[in-house]
Amino acid sequence: MSQPNILANILQHKCPRCRTGRMFKQRTFWPLKGMMDMPEHCETCGQKMELETGFYFGTGYISYGLSCAILIAFFIAYHILFGLTWRDNSMIICLVSSIIFLIMTQPILMRISRVIYLHIFVKYDPNWRDTN
Repeated sequence: MSQPNILANILQHKCPRCRTGRMFKQRTFWPLKGMMDMPEHCETCGQKMELETGFYFGTGYISYGLSCAILIAFFIAYHILFGLTWRDNSMIICLVSSIIFLIMTQPILMRISRVIYLHIFVKYDPNWRDTN
């Protein structure tokens, strides 16, 4: 049996151990109030979602890295498509539009950061049915 694709499972917010259970109670980001609510254990394999108290404080580093990568990609794409100079204020337009884009995608980045962080500490176990 082949190992499920890790990138697809991260984007689908799946449990890192079984890669089938959902990590969040709410499937969508809206309403924002409950978008970060997680079950205590995976519905499929029983994996504990919060390994210890305050476990997800480290997701700030993941979110920061993703935000920097998005900003760099945004600036490169803007430079290729429109060009960046200080003379015509394109640098300011690019900066403002990239900040607006990051604010709009923040809920997505927060969720993906949690998923990536848990995937770092919990490895895929193809034999999880045998250990329960």
